[in-house]
Amino acid sequence: MLEYRITARRLDAHDSEATCKNASLDLDTDPQGRPDAFNPAELFLAAIAACMIKNIERVAPLLKLEIRGVEVSLHGTRQDSPPKMTRVSYELIVDTDADDHKLDLLHQNVRKYGTIYNTVAEVTHLEGRIIRRSNARP
Repeated sequence: MLEYRITARRLDAHDSEATCKNASLDLDTDPQGRPDAFNPAELFLAAIAACMIKNIERVAPLLKLEIRGVEVSLHGTRQDSPPKMTRVSYELIVDTDADDHKLDLLHQNVRKYGTIYNTVAEVTHLEGRIIRRSNARP
């Protein structure tokens, strides 16, 4: 079993910080919000995106898939009472010349082997699509 650890601490009424390994991340814990840091809901979506991109980095060589770039656009819907994310949708945009079959295989692997993806999919509605950069919206 793998284990993960981070430490988060309040710096003042507007600022908190998470640390892990040699990295740190400012957190938006100000009730009024901060434009220069991720709030908890945005961190949640960012974790899903990072999981998807990391899986692509792992799987692409196995599929002999050349990738020039990846972008993930996520949208989360939160209900107020009780507060929780009820839906997450995404577009996984891959800059590649791979055929549709390999692109579909890549998407299947992202959905099947992502730790964060699978955790979220167990507790909320998670859906999306994979598209080639040339077919993406500008």
